[in-house]
Amino acid sequence: MMRACFLAIGLFIVFLGVQTLGIQRFTLKARESTPPVTATAEATPGPNRVLEPKPWVPWSLMSTGSVVSLYALTWSLGRK
Repeated sequence: MMRACFLAIGLFIVFLGVQTLGIQRFTLKARESTPPVTATAEATPGPNRVLEPKPWVPWSLMSTGSVVSLYALTWSLGRK
């Protein structure tokens, strides 16, 4: 069961690294702390947060995810 968890985590990290190769920045919207009182009231948007990943981030995510995935695949070779 742990082998499947490590494989899933590793593949998730690899796919996250592949996704960050194709984007330049993330824009995160802030949540409202209190909902609007009426349906007609305009909700004032909070400040958006912009994240720009460094050029090395996708490569380190993909390499870390591949190491974790390979560890999960070779786990059963050492255990007998």
